Amino acid sequence: MRIDYPRRGRRGALRYIPSWRQALGLVLFGFAALAALVGHVYSTVQITDVNAYARAEANVYYWADGTQMVSVGPVNRQNVPLSDIPPSLQNAVVATENATFYSDPGFSVRGLARAVVNMARGQEVQGGSTITQQYVKNTYLTQEQTLDRKLRELCLAVKLSRSLSKQEILQGYLNTSWFGRNAYGVQAAAVAYYGMDAKDLDPSRSALLAALLKGGELYDPSLSEAHHRRAVERWAYVLDRQVELGYMSEAERAKYTVFPEPRPESVSTNLSGQIGYLVDVANKYIKNRTGLTTEQLGRGGYRIRTTFDKREVDRLRATVEEVRQTSLDPARRIADRDVEIGAASIRPGDGAVLALYGGSDATKHFTNNADTAGVPVGSAFTPFVLAAALQHGVGSVDDAPPALRQALARGDSGLYTRLGEAVGLRKVRDLAVGSGLLPLSMAPLEPSFSTGTSTPSAIRMAGAYATFAAEGRQTDPYSVTAVSHLGTPLEGLERPDARQVLDTEVAREVSEALRDVAVDVMAPDAIRALPPVSAGRTGAEDQVPASWFVGYTGRLSTAVTVFRSRPGTEGLLPMNGVGGSESDRADFLPLRVWSTYMTGSPASREAE
Repeated sequence: MRIDYPRRGRRGALRYIPSWRQALGLVLFGFAALAALVGHVYSTVQITDVNAYARAEANVYYWADGTQMVSVGPVNRQNVPLSDIPPSLQNAVVATENATFYSDPGFSVRGLARAVVNMARGQEVQGGSTITQQYVKNTYLTQEQTLDRKLRELCLAVKLSRSLSKQEILQGYLNTSWFGRNAYGVQAAAVAYYGMDAKDLDPSRSALLAALLKGGELYDPSLSEAHHRRAVERWAYVLDRQVELGYMSEAERAKYTVFPEPRPESVSTNLSGQIGYLVDVANKYIKNRTGLTTEQLGRGGYRIRTTFDKREVDRLRATVEEVRQTSLDPARRIADRDVEIGAASIRPGDGAVLALYGGSDATKHFTNNADTAGVPVGSAFTPFVLAAALQHGVGSVDDAPPALRQALARGDSGLYTRLGEAVGLRKVRDLAVGSGLLPLSMAPLEPSFSTGTSTPSAIRMAGAYATFAAEGRQTDPYSVTAVSHLGTPLEGLERPDARQVLDTEVAREVSEALRDVAVDVMAPDAIRALPPVSAGRTGAEDQVPASWFVGYTGRLSTAVTVFRSRPGTEGLLPMNGVGGSESDRADFLPLRVWSTYMTGSPASREAE
């Protein structure tokens, strides 16, 4: 069949103007070709696994009270079920982003037509996508603007609408969308803008988050006056639109007349300050208890509830900073340079790590001083020698405990060296390990062993002294109470069991001896401000380049260590002259930190 083109019987340019039949045929052919292309794409495109970026989630760490401590990971996203997203936020998003969401087939004919027109004009292939299409783009495709990607988006949206419920699609969309402030998903956005969980958002705050879907870079009110003006207008529109579509009554709309100002955008400090040290301790505990690897944790998606008490952590940090400022002057005294302080507080009888101080800033000082090895504990170790002697009834120990108390208070290392040999250094070591010190931190069993050549961490020292406070019942320190991954709880994180490792009377006798130490070294005002205190510390005769003070009340066991260390230098630097002290030691520093913190710490006080 011959096509009459150029047209016969016409002259000049008229020969090249198609007839209406030819024009109609071209249009029909175009639609047929487009239909064939769409059919081909639809038949070949598959709903594959979501892309890695859409799967990526941060690990979220929580304080003991359940409030968020920090989100750590390459993507600030925390997926939540639709049941944790308030209806007010769901309605606001549907009303403004895709009013026909619950009835459409997953795509917009008008949006597709706009994309075709834009392509014909040489512009970006974009148009009014449905929520389903946006979810497909966020989750299964790239963000490129091409016809091929738009067609695949359309076909995937249709297929997804036939395999998932509208609720599942809306949940996925709200967990993958970008809200500005580096927040992906409504949970991260709720924290970024209002410092609360998404489930706690009211309709007014929900309206602003829905407005941000239009573009966080345009509607974040904290960025400029123009941004604020746009945000207020868009927020009001979101509320009015819900009234228009029947999602909100006029009476309820009338309640929201004041713009819900979000908190200012803050530059993420992430792991700076003490947070990095807390995360480090929590991660080590998780890996030890569950067998997770660093790589597995690094993939994200974990929700980690810790034992850390934010108030106690802040108080301990403030105490250390105050003592450093008032006692050290590195600009004037060389000996005050390179001074490091580590501290940890544990709840006796329970083992929960409530607070720690790991150093000045985890992003600058990478070693965690609260969990470090390599700092000899000195005569703060001698209570374990006393406990071993009492436990094993060596020599005349049972007949003359007051003499041993006095030696403990005076820091008589010679007496405890002889006592350790009489008991047997292996028994002393076993009792120290049984009380909570780690075997790897134990020094060789040499004559000096009883004087504290071992190098336990502040966390372990606080935990081991807590064994005395708990009348001989030992509980391993723990820093995590629960972990879930993508909603599934992890096993192996049950609270460590307590076990009796010392006779009750032995533990009480050690506590009495340690009370003598506390009275001997602490000012009367500090003693009166606390319930009964038991404490051990390093003394002037210790031949170790560090200072310790470890003590407990019935509610809190705290260990503080002070030493000097310089990157690139092996071993510890001498402590003589630190803080202007004329002696070879600076024993007052850990004592000052300990007493100031314990005096003001609510956790250290007995219940009335």
